[in-house]
Amino acid sequence: MGKEPVTEQYFINKLAKAKDHFERALDCKHTEFDDLYPYMIEHPQFFWYKRYVAWSELLTIVGMCDELTFSWKEMFTPHQVEYVQQRVMSSKVLDFWFEKNDSKEHAQL
Repeated sequence: MGKEPVTEQYFINKLAKAKDHFERALDCKHTEFDDLYPYMIEHPQFFWYKRYVAWSELLTIVGMCDELTFSWKEMFTPHQVEYVQQRVMSSKVLDFWFEKNDSKEHAQL
């Protein structure tokens, strides 16, 4: 595996993966984090921590996109952009990340 060039598309691909990771964590679905820390499933704080890790990853990549002036906002709804820009993973983010929790898109994640 050679070195992949660091391009805007590279960051957008990384951001798409981070967004998917966060959304899967919100839905309590399996993520890579589960494979890294399988014993954590037994602890009640696991799901909170899993979401925090995914949120941090998302913010890190968005921050790099901002520094490099790469366009990232198109991947998110307007209220998701607002949440990301506020940077705080509040209960509002957890409860309303998906505009409609019963939407077809949400159910397919």
